[in-house]
Amino acid sequence: MGIIVTVTGGMRSGKSTFAELLAKEKGGRDVLYIATMKPIDEECIERIKKHRDRRPKDWLTVEVYSDIDVVIARSGKKVGILDCLTNMVSNIMMEIDLSWDNVTNDIIADVGVRIREEIEKMVCRARENLDTFIVVTNEVGMGIIPDTKLGRIFTEYMGEVNKLLVELSDEVYFMISGIPLKIKG
Repeated sequence: MGIIVTVTGGMRSGKSTFAELLAKEKGGRDVLYIATMKPIDEECIERIKKHRDRRPKDWLTVEVYSDIDVVIARSGKKVGILDCLTNMVSNIMMEIDLSWDNVTNDIIADVGVRIREEIEKMVCRARENLDTFIVVTNEVGMGIIPDTKLGRIFTEYMGEVNKLLVELSDEVYFMISGIPLKIKG
C-alpha cells in the first residue's frame, strides 16, 4: 500500500521544487507527473514552461485535472506527483457555466461533493498503484477574506479539501520560504 505525501504552503514557497526532489529521491526516473494547470493566459503558459524545463525529461507527464485515478492506474509508475490540487479545484469549478455571484447553495454543495469524490478516488488509486504519491496544494485561507463570492467559495473549498487531503496523508510538509517543515508523519 502506497504512502500519500502532502506538500502545502503559500504561493511561491518552494512546494513544487520540494515535491520534485522528493519524487527523484523515491522514484528516480520512474515518476508520473500530473500537471493540472490549464494554459489560459501568457502568465500560465510561462509557468507551465518553467515547470516543464525543470522536470527530468524521462518522467511521464500527463496534463489533466479530472479522472486522475484512471491516469494513475494506467501509468505503470512507482511514484507520482500531482501539481497542484489548487488548480485542479479551480478547473473543476470553472467547468460550470454560471455566474458564481448568483449560485445556489445546492450547486455549491454539489460541486463540493464532485471535488471531494475526485480526491478520494485519486488517493485510493494512488495507494493501490503507487509506492508514493505526492500532492502539492496551496494554503489559500491565510490571507485576507476575498471580496468576491467566487473567491470566498473557492477559499472554502480549498480549506475543506486540504483538511481532507491531510487527513488521508501519511506525511505532510508545510513550506515556508523554501524551507520544508514536516508537520505529520
